Amino acid sequence: MEQKPEILETRLVTSSKLFGIEELRVRFANGAERTFERLRTPPLPGVMLVPLLDDDTVVLIREYGAGLEDYQLTLPKGTVEHGEDWREAGNRELKEEAGYGARSLQLLKRFSLSPGYMGHRITTVLAEDLYEEKIPGDEPEELEVVTWKLSELERLVEREDVSEARVIAALYMAREHIRQRNA
Repeated sequence: MEQKPEILETRLVTSSKLFGIEELRVRFANGAERTFERLRTPPLPGVMLVPLLDDDTVVLIREYGAGLEDYQLTLPKGTVEHGEDWREAGNRELKEEAGYGARSLQLLKRFSLSPGYMGHRITTVLAEDLYEEKIPGDEPEELEVVTWKLSELERLVEREDVSEARVIAALYMAREHIRQRNA
């Protein structure tokens, strides 16, 4: 499976303000052809921050998730706007959502969500050496800022209001990164 399938056709089936659905017709190396549906990749990438006050304290936000119709504890995240790189976007989102800026931003990993039907990726960043700075954002309400100990990460993950897989993965990755750095 070294040869990627040949893309024969891509066409937009329908769209809304947020989403587009595409049909993707491909031909595999063995000659088999298939048509897949996928969500169109957004034109702007995303960034998600794991902000640390110290090696054991992460900053989370409580935010309404329309998909779940409930509030979730999550990490600050948002869109990389035109003209920004992931560092600038990450610091802006952190200031808007959590009221902190970061002097140190380090790439942890670029995550995909559901590669079977989505091409969207989010750049996950470890944010350290924080300082207080709040700037206005586009949130419909003030977000609650919550701190949690990474040494108690398993208790956090057990909570009903912590369910986003990429957030959970990022927290475990950050904790391991800190452990290795301090070893």
